[in-house]
Amino acid sequence: MEKRDAMQYSPLTLAFLGDGVYEQLVREKLVLTANMPVGKLHSMAVKKVRASYQAKAFDIILPMLDSDEEGVLKRGRNATGNTVPKSSNPIEYHKATAIESLFGYLHLIGNKPRIDEIFEIIWNIEE
Repeated sequence: MEKRDAMQYSPLTLAFLGDGVYEQLVREKLVLTANMPVGKLHSMAVKKVRASYQAKAFDIILPMLDSDEEGVLKRGRNATGNTVPKSSNPIEYHKATAIESLFGYLHLIGNKPRIDEIFEIIWNIEE
């Protein structure tokens, strides 16, 4: 898909897709790292997909983005209409939505190398 077409989607729609893209990457990385019981894999995945972790990622990757990616990230952060879960605060949740929007956008435009590059940066953030 062309960038201009992907930009036509709402940030929450991009986040809906990006949430799945990001979670799949987390699960795949965990499975390839070690063969362990599913309960342990789940616990480890939850740490990487929770809003507080993704909020840290927002601040780290923001300076590394090009102008289109930054625009998607900021649109995702500023999106309204989502309900903040009890396990998070509004700032963290909006930043997490922004990260998911970026992954959704990059997936739609078919930029797998960039997804992988950003994911590796996020994966290596200290918890």
